[in-house]
Amino acid sequence: MSKPAKQAIGQQILAAFRAAGAIEVAPDILLPAETLLDLYGEDIRARAYVTQDPIRGEVMLRPDFTVPVVQMHMANGAEPARYCYLGEIFRKQDHGETQPEHPRDNEYLQAGFELFARDSGADAEVFALFHSILAPLGLQATMGDMDLVMDAVRALPVSDARRAALLHHVWRPRRFARLLARFAAAPAPRNFAETSALWTGLRSPQEMQARIDRLQADALEAPLAPEWVARLERLFAIQAPAPEALRQLRAMTAEIPDIAEAVERLDRNLALLSDRGVDVGAIHFDASHGRHTMEYYDGMTFSFTAPGRADWPPVASGGRYDALAAVLGQAQGRAIPAVGGIIRPGLVHELGGLR
Repeated sequence: MSKPAKQAIGQQILAAFRAAGAIEVAPDILLPAETLLDLYGEDIRARAYVTQDPIRGEVMLRPDFTVPVVQMHMANGAEPARYCYLGEIFRKQDHGETQPEHPRDNEYLQAGFELFARDSGADAEVFALFHSILAPLGLQATMGDMDLVMDAVRALPVSDARRAALLHHVWRPRRFARLLARFAAAPAPRNFAETSALWTGLRSPQEMQARIDRLQADALEAPLAPEWVARLERLFAIQAPAPEALRQLRAMTAEIPDIAEAVERLDRNLALLSDRGVDVGAIHFDASHGRHTMEYYDGMTFSFTAPGRADWPPVASGGRYDALAAVLGQAQGRAIPAVGGIIRPGLVHELGGLR
């Protein structure tokens, strides 16, 4: 596929974003690595292209547009604001020592839209915009809600330390499941023998002692009751057309009252989407959807996938990231809710274009 063909599709998408009121921006390709690593964690290092600059220090080829766009907005943006962009991002896709038969592109084009607004209808606005642009392709729309998931985890009757550990790993389903199973089992005894030997290691004696204290306190905590594990697993497993999923979630509020607010917000979002002409019965709701997306999403998440192309990444994806915007706005004393998403013009082209 030629770059001009992908660029032409990208410009078509960009025109639709501009027609929706967005201002086009062009973030740098080479970004300071420190901020990205702080926000995404060291996991991003395994997928990003990182190098060393003698003056700027560690830098990274742009793995994502959202962070630089948020930084730009927090520095001098007005409220509300809509931005769009088109450009390459760079991510390592295939792991191992040999090239797979069908390698995924490490450099590919993204077209994106970001909305900064305090309007409660922002989620529906962004989802409906992507739905409208992609309508000719016959994609499957899927929606999730990370706020719903995290509210359920916060409701668990465990210590603050255990709750924080579960929330930290909620985007890593396998690690989360192992951690939940450990917290539900009888604690293993820990014996930290007294010794006169010198403390050695990269951490200070105070840090090591604090770690020992946390492990000893954890060993004294009662196991998480099995019914709470079952509730969480049932919630995470909900997958159905959005109206049916909403019915199931309402039923679960009797067992996990803390999710009631998120369930009501989902109800409002679906009503707003219906008002915008979206067939909400055709939206697939997956309660665990956001656990497989970027870690900064903390509210609604969505993706549009191509049926019969299970080996493809989503053609489009996005969601709400209020916490990320708040963190990046700390230096300016600003915080504003934000939601956005991206479309891959290359995949749109392979599906025949937008016509």
